[in-house]
Amino acid sequence: MHKIIVRNGLQIMLGAFIYAVAITDFLIPHQIGEGGVTGLTTIGYYALNIPPFLTNFVLNGILMLIGFRFLDKKTVGYSIWAVIWISVFLKLPSFLNYHTTQTIIPAIAGGVLMGIAMWLIFRGEGTVAGSTILAKIMNRYFGMKNGTAMLMFDLCVAVPSVLIIGLQNMMLTIIELYVSAVVLNGLLSRFGARKAVTIISNQTAEITAELSTMLHQGITLISAKGYYHQEKRPMIYIICTDKQVAQIVPLVSTVDPDAFVVVDNVHSVKGESLEKIL
Repeated sequence: MHKIIVRNGLQIMLGAFIYAVAITDFLIPHQIGEGGVTGLTTIGYYALNIPPFLTNFVLNGILMLIGFRFLDKKTVGYSIWAVIWISVFLKLPSFLNYHTTQTIIPAIAGGVLMGIAMWLIFRGEGTVAGSTILAKIMNRYFGMKNGTAMLMFDLCVAVPSVLIIGLQNMMLTIIELYVSAVVLNGLLSRFGARKAVTIISNQTAEITAELSTMLHQGITLISAKGYYHQEKRPMIYIICTDKQVAQIVPLVSTVDPDAFVVVDNVHSVKGESLEKIL
């Protein structure tokens, strides 16, 4: 448990650093906004010259109270850790000092970095508060993807920002938000995704024994009956990773070349050694 807390804490710190770099080196220097609390942070800086770290800390502190009501305490604790470190890194001087007249570049680069940062923080079981708190709630209670829910809430802040940053930069902000959502959804789906493998064979016992030796994890046998032949036989059902699928299919073919194998994407799994897909 201690190792998990340390790992998550370090992962969140790395995500917070990348998040701050996206803001201080790509968004703010090029007058590009954001969504949610981060969008309000940039607007506060552009319009009133309020330090971004201060706005981030105060507004997210308020939203954390909402998190206490709807999210588990572990997520809230990690989120507070993320907000603290984002505020710390936002207070530091610019890291890259990057400037360009090609404004589409910082919009795309900022979106990619935002997506990576939020993925790291989500993998560390936290959030960056703001719209991610609302996205977590939508994911938990309505099954909406985190990136999609965040994009929806972020647009509510990004579109009105046209009054402060102008039409062109507002459009760049929407591009940045879209890129961020795509990157976040892609990373969450690619890293940590699970597969469900169903195997139907006349040599169930032999295949199960081989799979148990190779995988060292639980394997489920489901009673089934074929309609055409009215023959009863168990089906093998396994939740595994993409890497394990690449091992399972050749092994099954070796034991029984006529085996019927079905591989499905799994949207959510929960268990002692498997992570919930966000």
